[in-house]
Amino acid sequence: MHSKKTIIIGSIMLAIILLSSACAVGFMAGSAFGVTAKSASFQSIPYLGELITTEAETETKTVTPTDLEVLFEPFWQAWTLVEEEFIDQPVDEELMMRGAIQGMLESLGDQHTSYLDPDLFAEANAHLEGEEYEGIGAWVDTTQDYLTIISPMPGSPAEKAGLKPNDKIIAIDGEDMTDIDGELVRQQVLGPEGTTITLTILREGLEKPFDVDVTRGSIIVPTVDSRMLEENIAYIQLFTFGDATTKDLKSALSNLLEQDPDGLILDLRNNGGGYLDTSIEVVSQFIGDGVVMVEEFGDGTQELYKAKSGGLATEIPLVVLINEGSASASEIVAGAIQDRGRGVLVGETSFGKGSVQTYTPLVNDQGAVRVTVARWLTPDERQIHEVGLKPDYEVEFTEEDYEAGNDPQLEKAVELLLK
Repeated sequence: MHSKKTIIIGSIMLAIILLSSACAVGFMAGSAFGVTAKSASFQSIPYLGELITTEAETETKTVTPTDLEVLFEPFWQAWTLVEEEFIDQPVDEELMMRGAIQGMLESLGDQHTSYLDPDLFAEANAHLEGEEYEGIGAWVDTTQDYLTIISPMPGSPAEKAGLKPNDKIIAIDGEDMTDIDGELVRQQVLGPEGTTITLTILREGLEKPFDVDVTRGSIIVPTVDSRMLEENIAYIQLFTFGDATTKDLKSALSNLLEQDPDGLILDLRNNGGGYLDTSIEVVSQFIGDGVVMVEEFGDGTQELYKAKSGGLATEIPLVVLINEGSASASEIVAGAIQDRGRGVLVGETSFGKGSVQTYTPLVNDQGAVRVTVARWLTPDERQIHEVGLKPDYEVEFTEEDYEAGNDPQLEKAVELLLK
């Protein structure tokens, strides 16, 4: 039986690591414009152990081998026609097989159910395991009319080149990207460290597009950033929910709490999600017990997820920062903190990604299938899918704020904790 990994991701983070091979990376949350994983091997991962519910019992239609044989007669007829009559021979049977899987999943009409070819699956999985990449270092959104920057990574080539949130890439090296699928655009930004790419940027508030030259570099995708603010407030930013996030978060919390802060700010802005088990581990650092998430299956049955004991920051006054780039696993954490009255949310309405996917490796190293298996709700059973979480204190972060180096959302969080 093939192992599965449950991931809750934001569609805004779909295909967000740029890797140097000609494959799409497609899914892992909090990921980056990157290239070439130094190590991209996939290790089988158990289906999240105690954190994963047993499969919901649903009514299934009995399908006999004869039924399947009849059903697939047109498929094999088409397959044979291509093999025998297609003008360019020989055909690539492996590529045809992968295309058939991809088409089958696309027919379901669910943007989060898809096929990952072997290279894409290996590299994307390696990313959430904390590997090093080469690229420009930016979180991107492939679902808009143009490939759009969500946020450049701190200290990355993208940041040094002046790329900003909501910048739209409308051309690459002079080639127009109008009406080109965002994933294909993402792939065109691929390339090794030290090479330079010219991105034509459309920026809100400017009448004309402009060119930006970005020299790709070696990118180590961050998981956690932490520091003490001048007002004796502890600050932690999570960039993703990967394999190393819980360990890094605990280390940061231990260090900050030793300094006896008066309050804590958890920054989940532009964090597109990641592993389900990591989200439960993260929220358990701030909520000591009780329900933190409800998982709802297709037959209406539900499974409750409860906080793990031993959290390090379950008592300290807490404010959580969110914005339209906070999705899935970020929303699980923020929603639980809001519903349980553990802290308040400051910022802008979150993305609204409330579904759960499993990744199942296919036989013969043929990649993996990502399937939506459930939806999740907040502890109060609020449905956030395509709705998002509304902050307790709505604070806009404008382009003018960014230009001036101001962060009104962070300032509001500090103000609330000082009160």
